Amino acid sequence: MDVNDFTFSSVIRVCGDCTLLELGKQIHGMCFKTSFNSSSFVGSSLVSMYSRCGIIEEAYTVFHEVPLRNLGMWNAMLIACAQHAHTNQVFSLFNKLQTGGGTVKPNFITFLSLLYACSHSGLVKEGEFYFELMKTRYGIEPGAQHYSSMVDLLSRAGKLQEALSIINRMPIEPTESVWGAFMTGCRIHRNTELAAYAADRVFQLGNVSPGLHVILSNSYAAAGRYEDAARARKMLRDQGVKKETGLSWVEEGNKVHTFAAGDRGHARSKEIYEKLEELGEEMEKAGYVADTSFVLRAVGGEEKQQTIRYHSERIAIAFALIVFPHNDRPLRIMKNLRVCGDCHTAIKFMSKCSGRVIIVRDNNRFHRFEDGKCSCGDYW
Repeated sequence: MDVNDFTFSSVIRVCGDCTLLELGKQIHGMCFKTSFNSSSFVGSSLVSMYSRCGIIEEAYTVFHEVPLRNLGMWNAMLIACAQHAHTNQVFSLFNKLQTGGGTVKPNFITFLSLLYACSHSGLVKEGEFYFELMKTRYGIEPGAQHYSSMVDLLSRAGKLQEALSIINRMPIEPTESVWGAFMTGCRIHRNTELAAYAADRVFQLGNVSPGLHVILSNSYAAAGRYEDAARARKMLRDQGVKKETGLSWVEEGNKVHTFAAGDRGHARSKEIYEKLEELGEEMEKAGYVADTSFVLRAVGGEEKQQTIRYHSERIAIAFALIVFPHNDRPLRIMKNLRVCGDCHTAIKFMSKCSGRVIIVRDNNRFHRFEDGKCSCGDYW
């Protein structure tokens, strides 16, 4: 069967979606042998694949090696930089695209990348600037995703009333994603009243995703309103929908090891929990104190301590420390849900105590933990 650049591009995208780094590297090698590595279609897929697998350095290398870049490749690099908190690089790349992109012009995806970068860095003024620029200079009318990004930007920054004002002024019907962004901001800033108001508006849309029910439930629980949280969860059960299970996974060679919270089903479970206990003692000596407010259930303090200690990402990190004992490579952990605040703090201590770089991809962004600090600056 004959293959072309679209063939390679499609296979590489699958590797990126499944975070299959080793297989992706092998396909990249085949691209070199067949001279498809200079294709912008293949290049954009490689940039996305390496970024999704947590290796932003390789994404930069691929981007600079392709001589003629289409808009898809520019956008792939912008998205990669935004997800890895390389915000200044996002702005720099956009300026280069404007001045040196030739016939390539920004589109709605370009501005989504810019707004995402601003949102996850708390850059409200910059976000407002790019939101206006897309309309005034490029004639791009904002869609629901752009409004969702602006609401996310303002909500994360604590400007909840301004975010609500944007929603009320939207020329199109606010979508579930817009309200979801607003409710996420309400959760972060523990404003359960506005979260409940948003939930009421969302229910008017008809079918509501489980994710929004979970956000509302977590908002109530974080504020100590456990009865309201239980009521929100009951709504989910009445619809026959289950909350998505939090999972974390690590790639070892061509094998993927997946863990859930409190998971003891792995063949090396005994070693993993011994490593967790050993690391936990070092962390406590270094000053770590568990924040049990992130356990969103009405249980006793002792049980909260045990629950939070064995979240899936911590188990995955302990496993990675065992199978990758040398300090010459970062540990890469993938997760399907947002990292909770206490785990974020704990992983900073893990990186400091182990002397390792730990890269965690959750459903929001990448976090690079090194020597007790995170690339997100605790803003995610």
